[in-house]
Amino acid sequence: MHAAIAAMPAEPGRKWTLEALARVAGLSWSSFAVRFKACVGEPAMDYLTRWRMMIASDRLANGGMPIAVVAPSVGSKSESAFGAAFKRVMGYSPRQFARAAAS
Repeated sequence: MHAAIAAMPAEPGRKWTLEALARVAGLSWSSFAVRFKACVGEPAMDYLTRWRMMIASDRLANGGMPIAVVAPSVGSKSESAFGAAFKRVMGYSPRQFARAAAS
């Protein structure tokens, strides 16, 4: 489990799937899904999304990176998909967050 948890923030832009994370952990996808939720308290893909948005928020606030650069760096296929995920997890749009961090 530790290997999968460490792999997510190490490669936030990678196209992670439940199957790929299970391979990293050396488990079947079904065993991995059950064990991950039992150990961490949330499904693996929810955990991954939260990690990605935390990394994105740091890049927006401290790195001064534009959204167009941050979105693919954390695995988002488009700015709109990134914006929706960011708002769902962080409570603000990426632009609102970046503006607040700048002031």
